[in-house]
Amino acid sequence: MIYLHQIDPIAVHLGPLQVHWYGIMYLIGFGLAWWLGQRRVRAGRLPGVSDQAYGDLLFYAMLGVVLGGRIGYILFYAFGDLIRDPVMLFRIWEGGMSFHGGLLGVLAAILWWARKHRLHFFDVTDFIAPLVPPGLGFGRLGNFIGGELWGKPTDAGWGVIFPRAPELAHLNLQQIHEQYAAGALNAFARHPSQLYQAALEGLTMFVLLWWYSSKPRPRYAVSGLFALLYGVFRFLVEFVRVPDAQPGYIAFGWLTMGQLLSVPLILLGLYWLWRSRRAPTLQPLPAADAAKG
Repeated sequence: MIYLHQIDPIAVHLGPLQVHWYGIMYLIGFGLAWWLGQRRVRAGRLPGVSDQAYGDLLFYAMLGVVLGGRIGYILFYAFGDLIRDPVMLFRIWEGGMSFHGGLLGVLAAILWWARKHRLHFFDVTDFIAPLVPPGLGFGRLGNFIGGELWGKPTDAGWGVIFPRAPELAHLNLQQIHEQYAAGALNAFARHPSQLYQAALEGLTMFVLLWWYSSKPRPRYAVSGLFALLYGVFRFLVEFVRVPDAQPGYIAFGWLTMGQLLSVPLILLGLYWLWRSRRAPTLQPLPAADAAKG
């Protein structure tokens, strides 16, 4: 059944203050990362690290997501706009975040934190990797609720009509509802690519990574699986997702910036999985045992 997107992206109106669902999704993602990470810390999956130290790591990672995501979006997708209007870099409320930029920001935060605590960088990334997919999944749900980053037209029965799509810009809300009820808008249905990504990058990746990391694995292995899965899933979904307007298709009439940026992740994921074959395995040291030691 063709679905008409009618969700208000604003969850709560508090006078002049508007709380968007997208922000709430971010908070849920960080909250889950904190809760799941606490469980792993107390199970000794990062020996010698206290709850407070993990809280610091999560705080720095949050900064990395926001700053890296915004800067990455500007550099990868809207550099021309930055040249014309440098202040746009700080107008985060207008939207525009890049996963790949956010990933680089998180990795920078992890590198700084790992050196401070004298831990191997990849022991920390292996610890963090299973905690990331819930945030990715809820972030994509936020994109869907906001009616942004939609997919290409489809005749599939689960297509979604997004009123903000350019082909419907000449219609007001009442006209859209009337024409939708008459079935006149079915030809404008699009792939709900945000939900595809939520299912793949969020749910599927979380289940696989949480299961895979439930037992001690060699260094690099969990990080490698994360990079490989995300790179492959993102590359595939880009085929049914409308590319960002400014870069558009950057080669061959089909290659998008999202796909180009995912190729290094796929290659790195394969390399780290290969390298993990001869890497040491970090053994858990539960907090109670660490205190005795």
